[in-house]
Amino acid sequence: MKTKRRAFLQTITGLASLSALSAVGAAAPQKPLVVFVTGDHEYSGELTLPLIAAELEKNYGLRTKVLKAYPDYNGEKDIPGLEALREADLAVFFLRWRQLPQQQLDYIDAYLKSGKPVMGFRTTTHAFNYPAGDPRVRWNAFGEFAFGAPPGWGGKAAHTHYGHKSTTDVTVIPEAAKNPILTGVAPSFHASSWLYRVRPDYPAQGATWLLMGKSVNPDKEAIDNPVAWTWKNQWGGKAFMTTLGHPEDFQVEAFQRLVINAIHWELGLPVPTRWKGKIDINVPYGHP
Repeated sequence: MKTKRRAFLQTITGLASLSALSAVGAAAPQKPLVVFVTGDHEYSGELTLPLIAAELEKNYGLRTKVLKAYPDYNGEKDIPGLEALREADLAVFFLRWRQLPQQQLDYIDAYLKSGKPVMGFRTTTHAFNYPAGDPRVRWNAFGEFAFGAPPGWGGKAAHTHYGHKSTTDVTVIPEAAKNPILTGVAPSFHASSWLYRVRPDYPAQGATWLLMGKSVNPDKEAIDNPVAWTWKNQWGGKAFMTTLGHPEDFQVEAFQRLVINAIHWELGLPVPTRWKGKIDINVPYGHP
């Protein structure tokens, strides 16, 4: 009888240990991974976005990886490490006029077709610049098919800006005031980015406009244009796009909160209702 009782207790103990191990495993799921893809010539995205990534890891429990153009921000034909997109839960792009090899484009293509979310900053509207006749030329319209933005710079969409001496007054669009991405975002703020013209044909149909920009000191007749919106692309991926992104924009607390909120929204996580405080970002414009 004692032998049977001992065997019974050993069995129960073993089962309890397995249950405890399972509970520990279940209590520690893999943190979401945000992959930042940078290479923009002008706006120092390779310097500003790592500071956003550090904030996400320190205060918001996310994993991040920042990819940079090689050998530097002017390198148009190589962004090492794009295979990281295979594991990414969110891909964030800050690109301008790249000419990546097909193998690297394939990683981006596979990510888009997975239906996972994407985020884009400013010059990502014209992320690629392949010459006419190149088999990769469709990627020049990356801004359009990924984010509902104009299909590259100029062209039929007349995608342009209002001069390097201008700046932008930004306001929350009243109809979007309750959007979770705008939680805690000031109703108006000033941005150093010169306003991008995307209207009248963009953002694409079905987009939700969040922020409106008004050009200050434009170099030509200006119209107000949305500077942040959400959209769903053809693969079902949630998209967030902002045409802001000047390094001085990243010093503005309202813009910082917009970005942190949008990343959470893209990942399907609750937008933080308690702000962790202004992020110390002091990156110069123009790579001095």
